[in-house]
Amino acid sequence: MNYALAAGSFLNSPIGIILIYVVIIGGFWFILMRPQKKEQKRLAAMIADMEVGDTVLTTSGFYGVVIDLTDDDVIVEFGSNKNCRIPMQKAAIAQVEKANQD
Repeated sequence: MNYALAAGSFLNSPIGIILIYVVIIGGFWFILMRPQKKEQKRLAAMIADMEVGDTVLTTSGFYGVVIDLTDDDVIVEFGSNKNCRIPMQKAAIAQVEKANQD
């Protein structure tokens, strides 16, 4: 039996072409989309564990300390000036460092 002829006829059939596209799209999903979903889950868990007193880094690059939390918002205190308190969405938090539990 001529296997090259059998493989060539399979690749020329509509089912073979669809199967190749499915394999290519599946490969791209594992390479591109899956790591992004993992990072989104990690960030959501980090924000859910955020507490008052934690140091945060905002998406704009500012470091501050969390002084109040609500369901969707957080109030962050910036710098040594205790009057600089800015409310922002939790989605604007890029990184959380837990307060020392000494």
